[in-house]
Amino acid sequence: MVQTVVTCYLIIMSVIGFFQMMTDKKKSRKHMWRISERTLLLTAALGGALGSWIGMYLFRHKTKHPRFYICVPLFLVIQALIYVLYFYVI
Repeated sequence: MVQTVVTCYLIIMSVIGFFQMMTDKKKSRKHMWRISERTLLLTAALGGALGSWIGMYLFRHKTKHPRFYICVPLFLVIQALIYVLYFYVI
């Protein structure tokens, strides 16, 4: 039960992270108001790292910013390790 809830949470956060990257890229092309880097990173840190990482490279967005190309994959590895250790090792 707990694993299902956590898995659903991570999927939802990843979808949000993906769409945030897509939306921010579209807005950057149109010189519109943007989603803050803090919000993008916070979403990735709170479970949306997979979706944010996919969105970064699919839309070629924020891939040259060290904060993003270091932190987002790091968040992804940490989230995956915690998930695997908690549900499959412990």
